[in-house]
Amino acid sequence: MTTDADLHGPSSGDDDVVLRPESLLLTFYGAHVLGRPVLVATPSLIEAMERVGVSPHATRSAIARMVKRDRLVAHRNGRQVYYGLTPSSVQALNEGYVRIWRTGAVNRHWDGRWTLLSFHLPESWQRQRHELRTRLLWAGFGPLQGGLWIAPSVPDVEKLLSGLEAADQVRAFVAQPQAGVDSAAMLADVWDIPGLARRYERFLERWDGGVADRAHTDPLGRQLALQEEWRLALRQEPLLPVELLPQPWPAERAQELFHRLHAEIEVQARAAAAAVLDTIPAHGGA
Repeated sequence: MTTDADLHGPSSGDDDVVLRPESLLLTFYGAHVLGRPVLVATPSLIEAMERVGVSPHATRSAIARMVKRDRLVAHRNGRQVYYGLTPSSVQALNEGYVRIWRTGAVNRHWDGRWTLLSFHLPESWQRQRHELRTRLLWAGFGPLQGGLWIAPSVPDVEKLLSGLEAADQVRAFVAQPQAGVDSAAMLADVWDIPGLARRYERFLERWDGGVADRAHTDPLGRQLALQEEWRLALRQEPLLPVELLPQPWPAERAQELFHRLHAEIEVQARAAAAAVLDTIPAHGGA
């Protein structure tokens, strides 16, 4: 019988946070395979996922979905099937690496500038509108009003819009508010500040001696769960200037906790991954 856990993965300690098998597999590849031209055997992936509470059935189903969605590529070698990353997965993991290890959750170096993006799309462009909004949310933009979006940074807009059909309909501006504008109040109008804070408060509750901290004791499983939950906390993080946010802002303590816990088990997790991994060269790259 297929259970909810088979479909969605482990709850990581409670019903509030569900770690999806596909995401955990990508986290495993990002931590232990990315940058290496190798393919990984099915039993290795199953064992790695079991350490974080994903059943073999759920892992096999996730692998099949990822191949179908061009997230993994399969190669049969004798009786064994090996899997490697596709270019789209490599790109996603590289972007995730920057978000987790370089950009982080706290914006302490704001120069006071805002980027404004304006667009107006035909009513029939529902798919294009969804793609554009998804890209803007990932980049930290929020809707100020109508078709005007805003972010407290100056990103590479050309790169941000690359590949989007709606790119030609977008106009970008860099601006600074005039004297008297309450930037903190504007933040509260555009973003759900309590909701953002709650993400990090929940991470702290779960990992600072909480249910997830106690549940994950295997080094490799702990690393994967910790990193995946931190990725979820960072998802669509707008990197708002910390000086405009309520103090103390919980993202600061949550980020410090993530880095400390990760450093504590990194060596053991790498050793465990090395023992699990059965690989073959990926001819032409993975």
